[in-house]
Amino acid sequence: MVTFHIITLFPSAFKSYLGESIIARAIREKRIAVKFYNPRDYTDDKWARVDRRPYGGGPGMVLEAPAFTNAIEAARRKAGKNSKVVIFSASGKDFTNTYARTVAKKGRNIILVCGRYEGLDARVKKIFKAEEISIGSYVLTGGELPAMVMIDAVSRQIEGVLGNFDSVEERRVSSSEVYTRPEIFIYKGKKYRVPKVLLSGHHAQMEEWKMRRFGRK
Repeated sequence: MVTFHIITLFPSAFKSYLGESIIARAIREKRIAVKFYNPRDYTDDKWARVDRRPYGGGPGMVLEAPAFTNAIEAARRKAGKNSKVVIFSASGKDFTNTYARTVAKKGRNIILVCGRYEGLDARVKKIFKAEEISIGSYVLTGGELPAMVMIDAVSRQIEGVLGNFDSVEERRVSSSEVYTRPEIFIYKGKKYRVPKVLLSGHHAQMEEWKMRRFGRK
């Protein structure tokens, strides 16, 4: 089982996504687990404040090290001191299916740190030797969406999470074009048909068609 330990100021942002469909079933069946740690619960500030002005000047606020360090330490006490710590960053290592498969295969605990505002005090990364991961060359308002992407991508690599494990695209000949009934779909007077090869029953030809669409030929 893979357990995701999420460090976030907004745990409720995950509620809808984790409570629906395949991911919800994976949690119910204990194929994955998700635990939350809100840094506001790990600060001595009476107002539960966790952001400060940046040294050196600049716009926005920076997430302070003490609250996040305490939250990560709390997660490590449950996850184990050898658990991987990931911080999401647009400049980090690209997140890929290969990375997702590695996490799924090891069945490990992984701590995902969701930043906000102008970012997280850089000393947190140094303290925990955290790995910076990027889900794309763009900037988001926080790390919650990247964390959901990682949870989804890793989960679907765990056998039993998908109804049919061959639904994992890398394990089958897939295509960017898929069709279902009706065979002829009429829209504004124009007929849109299913490609004849998919109706032929000729499996070799169908697989060849899929491979061409998938870019393997």
